[in-house]
Amino acid sequence: MKPALKVIGIDPGLAYTGFGIVQGARSGIGNYAFGTIRTSKASTLPDRLHHIFSEVCSILNSEKPDLVTVEDIFSLKQYPKTGIVLGKVCGVILLACSRYDIVAMEIPVKELKRVLTGNGNATKNQMERTVRHLLKRDTPITPSHASDAIALALVGLFRHL
Repeated sequence: MKPALKVIGIDPGLAYTGFGIVQGARSGIGNYAFGTIRTSKASTLPDRLHHIFSEVCSILNSEKPDLVTVEDIFSLKQYPKTGIVLGKVCGVILLACSRYDIVAMEIPVKELKRVLTGNGNATKNQMERTVRHLLKRDTPITPSHASDAIALALVGLFRHL
């Protein structure tokens, strides 16, 4: 029987980076936790990236996960700069994983939605309800960045059990 795995999911964002931690085995999902790393719009881009990097490093160092799953970046045609900034945020997250020698797997958002709900175009509300159901949790998971991060962690867990 495989031992329990600990997976951290990270939903990258410059203002809010969500993280979710799940631990589980074939017998089911055990412990879980979630939160958000926030940065101030008043700070410079390098300072915001450094803050995200430092917080992710702190989480990785204390939690010592077996795997990290990160939402793969995407860019909307009408907002190309947003995709570039997300790429920078993902870069510091992947760098933190490398620093702690932790395998990081990127998952496209449509694939994440399809795996968890069966619908690659599921809404944030549908995703959150599915995550809550899988965790046997009654109360909503907020903010949505944290819920998305737990979804990423769950997919990583399911794929590696």
